[in-house]
Amino acid sequence: MHSLSAAVGTLMREVARDVVLPRYQNLAGHEVEEKTVGELVTIADREAELRLNDGLSRILPDAGLVGEEACAADPSLTEKLETGLNWVIDPIDGTGNFAAGKPPFAIMVALADAGIMQASWILDPLTGRLCEAALGRGAWIDGEPVKARESGANIPIAGLSVLFLDPADRQAMIDRVEGKFEVADIPRCAGEQYPRIVLGVHDLAAFERTLPWDHAPGALFVNEAGGHVARPDGSPYRLAADPGRGLLAAASPALWERAAGILYG
Repeated sequence: MHSLSAAVGTLMREVARDVVLPRYQNLAGHEVEEKTVGELVTIADREAELRLNDGLSRILPDAGLVGEEACAADPSLTEKLETGLNWVIDPIDGTGNFAAGKPPFAIMVALADAGIMQASWILDPLTGRLCEAALGRGAWIDGEPVKARESGANIPIAGLSVLFLDPADRQAMIDRVEGKFEVADIPRCAGEQYPRIVLGVHDLAAFERTLPWDHAPGALFVNEAGGHVARPDGSPYRLAADPGRGLLAAASPALWERAAGILYG
């Protein structure tokens, strides 16, 4: 696993250096498109995914490739997640931030076997921070073992991604957390939001939409760091063709239980 992890990390840094960063704050108007309402894609997303596909295929030729941009063109590709080994690829997480020329954004990769995450990598191209995790083996930041820690704030700090909730459910959630959590601005980048939980910046995060490339890397990273990520009903997050709805991440299992009771009853 060590040699595989090193190879993936090296590949991601190369893609950041050669493809992503040269386009940062340097995109022409025609190089940014709206693929769905409110969802942007840039030339850097597409080029980075192609480079990652090529490199990951060389690292582990037997694994399939399930990338965000490929799945946007052919949603049936997500069916591969339920069987066999597959790379799950988000070439640029936080594309809206990237296209606007501001941080944070991330390159994210996970390796899954029959829908269960086995390893994950989250690279911040601007700072070079690399978060890694391996199932049953732990989590690391820049090669150093890391354990999730709570913020120590008087009340837990929560990042609530409520954009994809309907207005009534959104307001209901806001009402439920009033006085119980300090609601923080979200970074609009799962590749930043999950590390914030491990690093003690935020105590928890709640998501409504749970696409595999957005959450597979971070969910494994938080779980392996000693935090807890699960569906609102407590069931584990597994990758599937139907991504399902709702995901709660917390810096500790006890905090997860407390937050789930408040957020979901």
